[in-house]
Amino acid sequence: MPVGWKSGSRCTVLAAAAILAAACVTAPPRSPAQVAGDRAVADSVYAALDADPTYFYRHVDVRVEDGVADLSGYVWSANAIYRAREIARQVSGVTRVVTSHLELEREGRANGPAR
Repeated sequence: MPVGWKSGSRCTVLAAAAILAAACVTAPPRSPAQVAGDRAVADSVYAALDADPTYFYRHVDVRVEDGVADLSGYVWSANAIYRAREIARQVSGVTRVVTSHLELEREGRANGPAR
């Protein structure tokens, strides 16, 4: 034990560390208004992706929490990932876009899936 530390001080520090760790893990509950707001933003991102004339985004899922849009699913090109990020960023209410869950379709075609 370091010089000057008493066992009571050490316990206090450990207890404070445990409380801080628990506080970081536990997020406050979200209100129905927050959930509805995020759902509305996600719907706007879906609509903006669907309106894009160049890329096919029907296999992209959108989840929004506190303004952070998380796009997941798959697309047919790396350019489609960059464009999806740009489209989502332009939607009102989106503060940040995460595309790390978007994947390239392995057997993708340049203009989307065969119809």
